[in-house]
Amino acid sequence: MDIAMEELVPIVGKLAEQYTAYEHTSMPYEKAEQLMQAVLYCIHEAELSGQGGAVADGKVTAQQLYEAGLACVEEKARQALGLYNKVSLSFSHYGNQCLYDTMVKGLPEFFRWYDMKFCPQDTKLTLDYPVLKDISGYMGIDKIYEFLLCIQMEQAFLGMFPEGYVKGVLVRHGSQYEDMVVNLCEAVLADVAGHVLAGRPLSKGRLAEEGCQAIQRLWEQSGIEGMKHRLDSAPELFAQMGSDGCSGLPEYLSGALEDILVRIGTAAEHGMLHRLF
Repeated sequence: MDIAMEELVPIVGKLAEQYTAYEHTSMPYEKAEQLMQAVLYCIHEAELSGQGGAVADGKVTAQQLYEAGLACVEEKARQALGLYNKVSLSFSHYGNQCLYDTMVKGLPEFFRWYDMKFCPQDTKLTLDYPVLKDISGYMGIDKIYEFLLCIQMEQAFLGMFPEGYVKGVLVRHGSQYEDMVVNLCEAVLADVAGHVLAGRPLSKGRLAEEGCQAIQRLWEQSGIEGMKHRLDSAPELFAQMGSDGCSGLPEYLSGALEDILVRIGTAAEHGMLHRLF
């Protein structure tokens, strides 16, 4: 919703006084702009919670809406920290340095220094580990919370398989995977999909020439749609994805799975499946 500038300026002014501890000193333009963005961020949070219409109806002031939004930010930060602690209990980075640095080094520093009052819109972290969901449109604690939801789902998916299997797949994906900026979940999902398409259990190990030939035949007979139908009807792939800790996982993986099917189809078209598996 639109709030007139004359309603925002007093809120920013009060925030500036608190920032300078009520000392009558000049404030750089950049800092004043930061405080304005802090106010707008909190108001946006209040709107997301459904309170925005109250201002338009004259039931609450912009100041009250800002305060409600700040409370929302504080609650979201509390939830995000709780989610981080929950994920950390069984977290494994599988040797990948990027995931380790983001989760074990970066996020604790974020929670330590996150400024909910004067700069709630700042994420501070670059979040280098690439999750499978586009979170570029989020800011501040919202972005951190969405990132942690993604990590929770990825850890749940990877936790369905023995750690040795996951690391084996990652080594085949890239011998230096420990130092690569790569999504671990996508690499494992591709290998699992390959086994399902070939009709070969994971316990049999890496797909050999026979498995690649089975996928090749499936593609020649029914194309991408046939492969998609095989995956959709495969209980061994999705059986556990509705269990505790995996809510929303099939939807989260769906985009990556579509890309994987395209890559498999392209490889089959050129007789290069052995390069994937």
